[in-house]
Amino acid sequence: MKHPQLTAEERTTLGKKVKKLRRVGLLPGNVYGKGLNSHAVQVKLSDFEHVYKQSGETGLVDLTYGGNTKPVLIKNLQMNYATRSVLHVDFYQVNLKEKVKANIPIVFTGEAVAVTDKIGLLLQNLSEVEVEALPDNLPENIEVSVEQLAQIGDQITVASLKVSSDVVILTDPSQVIAKIAEPTAEEPEPETPAEGEEAVEGEQAAKTEEGSEETKDGESTDSNNAPEETKE
Repeated sequence: MKHPQLTAEERTTLGKKVKKLRRVGLLPGNVYGKGLNSHAVQVKLSDFEHVYKQSGETGLVDLTYGGNTKPVLIKNLQMNYATRSVLHVDFYQVNLKEKVKANIPIVFTGEAVAVTDKIGLLLQNLSEVEVEALPDNLPENIEVSVEQLAQIGDQITVASLKVSSDVVILTDPSQVIAKIAEPTAEEPEPETPAEGEEAVEGEQAAKTEEGSEETKDGESTDSNNAPEETKE
């Protein structure tokens, strides 16, 4: 099977100095794997973004570095979410004959009857599940139809997911992926006072303020008439 191609170079810039690499369009990363020492590498950011759009984190990439080309999975993306830019990436080197574990995104298809009929809300409890398979057999995503969800309390669990026989789902089968919940109650709109009520409320507020001032004055007078403490 043909995989996207990406070329990496050995990276000697480490630590906080990697900021200099990003300024010139290079993305710092590491290559690691089972029984493999970690290697610091760097790739052109534009090349990486192009490849990542094709492979995501579940598709294999043929990474060339140090004179060799190895199949890898993209892992542990570090992002600056304010600028939506990639800061660092790990490449996990795999053996095509050994199974690997990966988190696969769940994609909903169709529209729940309960939502169409305005009976309830569709809640997604899980956005991905963990699977195990040979690297070339990892699915890009797992589609789930939610059309059969028609009543409050209807749900779909991991046990109902359909995958090929080459893929084993490791996530607890009893976990709920999606369910129909009761719609949230709408907050009542504040009532508009009828004509004349605003004037009455204003008079009551004025009387309350006058009473408060009298009380304060009385407290002040009482404190002036209080007996002085005897000095010893």
